[in-house]
Amino acid sequence: MANITFGGNPALTVGDLPAAGIKAQDFKLTSGDLSEISLSDFIGETIVLNIFPSIGTGVCQNSVRKFNELVTSLNNVTVLNISRDMPFSLQQWCGAEGLENVLVLSELRDDDFSKKYHVRMIDTKFASLFSRCIIILNPKGIVVYTEQVSEIGNEPDYGAALKAIKQIQI
Repeated sequence: MANITFGGNPALTVGDLPAAGIKAQDFKLTSGDLSEISLSDFIGETIVLNIFPSIGTGVCQNSVRKFNELVTSLNNVTVLNISRDMPFSLQQWCGAEGLENVLVLSELRDDDFSKKYHVRMIDTKFASLFSRCIIILNPKGIVVYTEQVSEIGNEPDYGAALKAIKQIQI
């Protein structure tokens, strides 16, 4: 379990993020148009899993905007923005922000993703929402970088994530 804080109060996740060097497990999530999207749809690309509690918070919104901005000029990089929000709410927010090329995905239909990636928070007032974390996969689907943000109210380390992405592209 990851020991994190939420509003300065201790919180836990159901487990630890996948370790660097292992092959990421496939999953299916629901997109804004209610279609099923799998991790395997993106093998061959560098994949950033931007995982967060809810698009309804400023920090979560900032991470979607920032990762979109950071990877726009990079080749063969896809960011999957993942939460437990309703898929159409995620899509609506992106439309209102003018973010047309952002992939937002929801764990609407089952909890396969959170079981495999251990990202659900427990013992907080937002129990069952995802913790804030980043997982970066190389084009073969191998985990090369993870960050479990220690305080849910903080943004991820964009610089470290970008460095990991660029190392893959060398």
